[in-house]
Amino acid sequence: MRYYRHRKRGFDFGDFEITKREILASISIIAIMLLIGVVITGKISEHELDQNEKYNKAIKIDTQELFEYGMRTNVGNAFVYGDLKAVDTVTYPEIGGKYMYIEKIKERYTKHTRQVAHTKTVNGKSQTYYTTEIYWTWDRVDSEERICNEISFLGHTFTSDKIDLPGTDYIDTIKESSRVRHKYYGVNLKFIGTIFAELEDGTIPNNTPFYENKSIEETVEYLESGSILVIFWIFWIILIGFCVYGFYYIDNEWLE
Repeated sequence: MRYYRHRKRGFDFGDFEITKREILASISIIAIMLLIGVVITGKISEHELDQNEKYNKAIKIDTQELFEYGMRTNVGNAFVYGDLKAVDTVTYPEIGGKYMYIEKIKERYTKHTRQVAHTKTVNGKSQTYYTTEIYWTWDRVDSEERICNEISFLGHTFTSDKIDLPGTDYIDTIKESSRVRHKYYGVNLKFIGTIFAELEDGTIPNNTPFYENKSIEETVEYLESGSILVIFWIFWIILIGFCVYGFYYIDNEWLE
């Protein structure tokens, strides 16, 4: 007696086949994932509403007197607009200048190898073979940094760990030899912008975020923008796509 294997009915994609039952099952997966996404979105929205309420209740300060009074009297959350400056400065002798923060990165020109795939036709059949390719790159091998001890915001002096400093800018590259170089990045001495912080015990928390070149109104608008939801849904849709692809890729004989 001869037996014939039942052939699935679906769409053949070479590495795997998608059957009609798998398509129906994947619709259920998508529906469940979307439902979970909606639930998570609700939680995120609740958190954002709580945050927005905190932003709306925060006091707004743009003078040194009110800033220092708020810290002395524990007024709580506040948006504060003012100048951020370095009290003392740092640098490296070989580049000179003065900076609030500076980083020196050592790079070495390094030899690497990698396998490169090629194809050729032998007796009418395509074959793959590999060759070794040599290439060179500047690789980071070491780094060091210097940061000022004190900063001033709206006329009040703090230790430099109280406010997150703005991002670095490229300064210069100095070659030690043909295969070793040092790259320098630094933070300038003066900025203007807004912080959002809890004013209490005569100070502000460590690592208070600084919103460079933003007024108080612009900072509030930025924080209330709701961009977290957009980022979440982009991530969630990509995750759903991976889940559905993985479901199609595995052998789903149990559906037959």
